[in-house]
Amino acid sequence: MLKRFVLLVMSALIATAQTPAPKAAATAPEAKKKSALNKADLEAYVRHLFVWPEAITVEIKDQKPGPMPGYYEVAVRGVSGAQMQNDTFYVSYDGQRIIRGLVYDVAANPFKPELDKIKTEGQPSFGTPGAPVVIAEFSDYECPYCREQSKSLRDNLMKTFPKEVRLYYFDYPLEQIHPWAKPAAMAGRCVFNQSVSSYWDFHDWIFDKQSEITAENMKVKILDFAKTKSDLDTAKLTSCMDTKATEKDVDRSVVMGQNLSVNQTPTIFVNGRRLAGVSSWPDLKFVIDFEIGYQKTAKNAGEDCGCDVRLPIFGDAPAAKPGSLQPAKKE
Repeated sequence: MLKRFVLLVMSALIATAQTPAPKAAATAPEAKKKSALNKADLEAYVRHLFVWPEAITVEIKDQKPGPMPGYYEVAVRGVSGAQMQNDTFYVSYDGQRIIRGLVYDVAANPFKPELDKIKTEGQPSFGTPGAPVVIAEFSDYECPYCREQSKSLRDNLMKTFPKEVRLYYFDYPLEQIHPWAKPAAMAGRCVFNQSVSSYWDFHDWIFDKQSEITAENMKVKILDFAKTKSDLDTAKLTSCMDTKATEKDVDRSVVMGQNLSVNQTPTIFVNGRRLAGVSSWPDLKFVIDFEIGYQKTAKNAGEDCGCDVRLPIFGDAPAAKPGSLQPAKKE
């Protein structure tokens, strides 16, 4: 009896051992961790953040070292027809944190990033070389708000600040909504290449005649204007306009504005300080007065910014030319 019981137990154990174990329930694969260093992930995040539908094109630039430890800087641009929005994000090295905002270095001018991007060499200007305040104006000849801002600047700037300010003009035509703005900007550069004084007459004239100009009659009207100027050769001007000889100058100005995240016209920078939209003269005067006082001791903007303090030495490298908005370098 005992022998039979033992055999039964052994048989049961053998059967149990031979029975395959039930398969474990399949687990869902772990979701891939999102990272703001992945452009697709960042685009999806930005679209949700700003409520940007698919109709808006999102451009994400390659990451570059950020202004603070542990973060990259990533430029993002949204474009929809004539509308455009530029933004800057700071993404942690592990891609898990995003900061949107402005980062300042307390040891430097707060507008140093803008100052570094504004290159004034070769741009139309008026005012005093070496002035403590420099204005960079980004404008569009077909924009009615630009006409208002330009008239305010031309009427008041030199009368109020005859020695303290220099203004540089940058073309920023909004081609999507202003069909003759870029051709007019190119024509203006053609005039500038022949005569600086006639350029400013052209600048004032085209804004004044803005309501009368169309894409169809613009060339004829500009040539009629040129005939009133003894220092302009209309044949050369016609050739310059027809061959688009100055398009590269206008395009360079536009790229500079885009790098500065100019999203509307007019936009002006007063020693790097951005003023977007039309600024009333009292408001603008207040900012200029403040900068004049501040630069008496700071000397970190304007054309007389202390960037080069060397005495001239024959045969040595030339001193920095006026027309560069570079802040003073710390030794």
